[in-house]
Amino acid sequence: MRLLLIEDDESLAQGMLTALRRAGYAVDHAATGANALRFYEAGQLDLVILDLGLPDIDGLSLLQALRKIQAGIPVLILTARDGLSDKIAGLDAGADDYLTKPFAFEELLARIRVLSRRSGPLREAEIHIGNVSLNIASHEVQLNGEVQKVSRREFAILRALADRPGQVFSREQLEEKLYSWGDEVNSNTVDVHVHNLRKKLGHSVIKTIRGVGFILGDSE
Repeated sequence: MRLLLIEDDESLAQGMLTALRRAGYAVDHAATGANALRFYEAGQLDLVILDLGLPDIDGLSLLQALRKIQAGIPVLILTARDGLSDKIAGLDAGADDYLTKPFAFEELLARIRVLSRRSGPLREAEIHIGNVSLNIASHEVQLNGEVQKVSRREFAILRALADRPGQVFSREQLEEKLYSWGDEVNSNTVDVHVHNLRKKLGHSVIKTIRGVGFILGDSE
């Protein structure tokens, strides 16, 4: 799952980035509204965490601009503005949730999980690939009804392929699902994760299209 954190406080942003990535999320960071728009327009986001006090644009104005580009991505406002009128204004502007600073990180994670269950491809609670099933909310993978231990990046690859079962993904496209912008990626990272998934779930779960990339197979 890929998040966009829009936060101009560098110290807070770095702490949140570290904690969110440890929790298993791929996270991009924008410190200004202009950078946030560039990330948003690039697509492939599952959820936005938005601070209202940005240096170049009011957060509510940015929220309205984001909604005009794509309305379906959940937005969680995270701000020090704790008045009732502020909360109402944020929700009326199109936010899906509103959390005030200071906050407990565990509560932020819980709210992200709730929004994830409500939105986009996550409306499908489970995805089935032959005798393999993916639980989107819990990130659990089962083979013939037995839970298999997979890493968060292995799950991300499987999820990306399962969301579009007829599409071939290049290595570069799968890398974008796994890493935030600026992360260092080894050239064989995707191949290693695919190899591990085949060992755990069966060789046919992911097919290689030589010279092109990978496509979802049938794990039978």
